[in-house]
Amino acid sequence: MQPSAGPAHPHTRSRSVHWISTALGLGAVVAAVALVEPADASQEPAADRPASTAPARPVPPPDPAAVSYPLDCAPGAKTDVLSKVTADLDGDGRPETVVVVSCHSDVGTPPSAVYVLSSTAAGAPRIAETLVRPQDQREVENFRLAGRTVKATVLGFSSDTTPRCCPDLRRTYTWEWRGDRYVALPGPADNSI
Repeated sequence: MQPSAGPAHPHTRSRSVHWISTALGLGAVVAAVALVEPADASQEPAADRPASTAPARPVPPPDPAAVSYPLDCAPGAKTDVLSKVTADLDGDGRPETVVVVSCHSDVGTPPSAVYVLSSTAAGAPRIAETLVRPQDQREVENFRLAGRTVKATVLGFSSDTTPRCCPDLRRTYTWEWRGDRYVALPGPADNSI
């Protein structure tokens, strides 16, 4: 059978609109397939992912017993950890430990120091910051944590002749992490001890 020599049927003519709509439809199918990934496909290769500042798993707080403190203790005297608190004070996802320490003494009250401990990359604890220096001859009481803020009452001496047993100055302190360091915020002086 031979094709008819008559006019072409309207549905057999190809127009540019027909080709454009076919191309758009095919492009939409290809785009949809490209967007669908298997459930186990990752978005980025592991090597290309940015490193997170927070640890992948919980990090233990620094151990105060594993630190050597810069106290001027009598030969053979050990260091006493009088108090400690633990929290992520700087918001980096790793906990810090804040300790009140002094030289061990069976008689009298040696001065206290307050240190912030953090962990090195290898996980070893280290002194990251000194909040109260031992050479300032202070005593620390009412040491506590309020959220990510360290608070304490610091006792001192008005002169070198004030007996070391009996501090006569008192002031509350708050230490907060601001930007890249700890900032001491002293409360009003209370000299009525």
